[in-house]
Amino acid sequence: MPESATKTIFNGHSMVAPLERVLVCSPRAAGWDQFERAARWQKLGFHHAPDFATAQTQHDTLCRELQAAGAEVIELPPDPGLTLDAVYAHDASFPTDHGMIILRPGKPNRVSEATHQAGFFLHLQIPTLYKIPANPAQGTAEAGDMLWLDPKTLLIGHGYRTNKFGISFIHGLLHSKGIEVISAPLPYGPGPSACLHLMSLISLLDDHTALVDLPWLAVETVELLESRGFNFIEIDPSERDTLACNVLALGNNRLLAIAENEKTNSRLRRAGFDVRTFPGSELCINGSGGPTCLTRPLLRG
Repeated sequence: MPESATKTIFNGHSMVAPLERVLVCSPRAAGWDQFERAARWQKLGFHHAPDFATAQTQHDTLCRELQAAGAEVIELPPDPGLTLDAVYAHDASFPTDHGMIILRPGKPNRVSEATHQAGFFLHLQIPTLYKIPANPAQGTAEAGDMLWLDPKTLLIGHGYRTNKFGISFIHGLLHSKGIEVISAPLPYGPGPSACLHLMSLISLLDDHTALVDLPWLAVETVELLESRGFNFIEIDPSERDTLACNVLALGNNRLLAIAENEKTNSRLRRAGFDVRTFPGSELCINGSGGPTCLTRPLLRG
């Protein structure tokens, strides 16, 4: 009997259980070392021209931290259709216990990521639950806007990357699985050209604790989280622009954060969390994507 028939190789429905299997896309695979791709950095919203060597070194450190935490790290192979954004492997697909939902990103250059990931998941023997059609009328959705509050409740941010049609589509898809989908309004923020996801403003640390950028969360979202018993740890406001709120839960009270956000990381440690870090000046801050963005969890225990 094949191993895939006896061993769980994928699941979803948790953001905080111990991370056991994770997909990443290195700067090398995303073409950060290719002049033609790197030259598009301004159009993609990067702060400056990418430094491939530094970014790759930082990504290697990220992977070592993931492995040290007990996770199997799987690297997405390169593809001609990928852009610099592909390093942020979280957004193009969304895992459930029933298979992968292949999304339609709201940022047009990222649509090819979803197609490439879908093919690779087949190689990994991870089934596709559904693929959102490439017709914009069907809606857009990115996984950076999706947050499991518990195994039966999914909170989805409504903003420029995930629109109301995308949320409605996922609601219809998951309703039959007994999953409640709740829409959470996002602020205008830096505007439609910038990357503002729900997970830019909140990261779940365990089943009852959330790291938040409280002034930027909608009142109804705060009230919803409070009604469900969540406690808040606020980021240091001076570290908002360096993605302090973007922290990856590794499970068992362990977190992975960007080393540059020393003040927020200290708050997390004082709250009793084991915070592991990696440098993210080039890999994260330049392209506006933190540890959660860089990882597509495939299995949590």
